[in-house]
Amino acid sequence: MISVVIPVYNEEKNLELLQTELSQVLASLGNYEVIYVDDGSKDDSFEVLTKLKSCGANIRVIQLTKHFGQTEAMQAGIDCSAGDVIVFMDADLQNEPKDIPKLLSKIKEGFTAVSGWRKKREDPFLTRRLPSYIANMLISKISKIKLHDFGCSLKAYRREVITQIRLYSEMHRFIPIYIARQGAPIAEVEVSHRRRAAGDSKYGMMRFFKVILDFLVAEFINNYLNKPMYVFGSAGILSIFFGGCICVFIVIRKIFFGGVWVSPLLFIVIISIIVGFQFILMGFIAELMIRLYYENTKARTYRIKKEL
Repeated sequence: MISVVIPVYNEEKNLELLQTELSQVLASLGNYEVIYVDDGSKDDSFEVLTKLKSCGANIRVIQLTKHFGQTEAMQAGIDCSAGDVIVFMDADLQNEPKDIPKLLSKIKEGFTAVSGWRKKREDPFLTRRLPSYIANMLISKISKIKLHDFGCSLKAYRREVITQIRLYSEMHRFIPIYIARQGAPIAEVEVSHRRRAAGDSKYGMMRFFKVILDFLVAEFINNYLNKPMYVFGSAGILSIFFGGCICVFIVIRKIFFGGVWVSPLLFIVIISIIVGFQFILMGFIAELMIRLYYENTKARTYRIKKEL
C-alpha cells in the first residue's frame, strides 16, 4: 500500500486540482491512500479538504489545532498512515503527481529512500534558486551525502525506516542524511517543477539561514549525540589552552621586557580559563543526560540490518 502525505497550509485554490491529478496517477498503482494534514490553515483549506473527503474513499484529512510547521505536519501524517511506502509532496502544485511512479520504481529496485531533484526549477533566481544552491552545496559537502536538492519535498521512504525517526523543527529536509548514515541505500531522481499557479509562497530568504542552523543541529545529533563531551570538552580545552598561551606571554613580557602584570590580557586569560572549565562541566552534564536518556527509554544506539 502507498501512503501519500501532503502538509497543507493556506492552499485552498490548489487542492481540488491536486487531488484530480493524484487520483489519475495513483489509480494505476494499486492500493493507496492520500493523507492531507491541515497545518492550521487560516483560509478555507479545511473546508475544501472536507469536500474532497466526502467524494473520495481513499482520502484522509487531519486537522491540527494550530500552525505547527511542515515537519510536524509530516510527522502527523506518518503516525496516521498505513502504507508500506510513504510519499511526501507539497500541496502547492509545484510538485507533479506524475513523478510519483519514478520514485516508486526506485523503491522497487531496493532503495530505502528516494529524493526528488528539481533540476529545472521554476522559481526566482536571486531569492530562491541561489540560496537553495548554496545551502545544498554546503550540506552535501559537510554531510558527505551526494544529493543535489535536499529541499525538494517530493520524496519516498520505506515505512520501516521512516517510522524509526521522529521529526521536529525543520528536520524533514535532512531525513536522507539520517537514513544514509544508518547504512540504508538512497537514490535521487530528476522530477518536474512548476510555477506556483495560486496562493503565496511560504518560503523566503530567512529560510536559508534557518536551514543552515537546523543542519548544524542535525549534524550535532548525528555525530555527537552519544558523545557530547567531544564537542564541549574540545571547546573547553581550546579555551583553556588559549588562556594559557596568553598567560605565558604575559610572564615572558614581564620577566624579559619589563612589562606590567595587570593589563587587558590578564582579564582575557581569566575569562578564557573560566569559560573553558564551564564548557567541560557542560560536557559532563550532557554525558549524564544522554546516559539517563538511554537508560530510561531503552533506546538503541544502533540499528540491526538483518538477524539470522
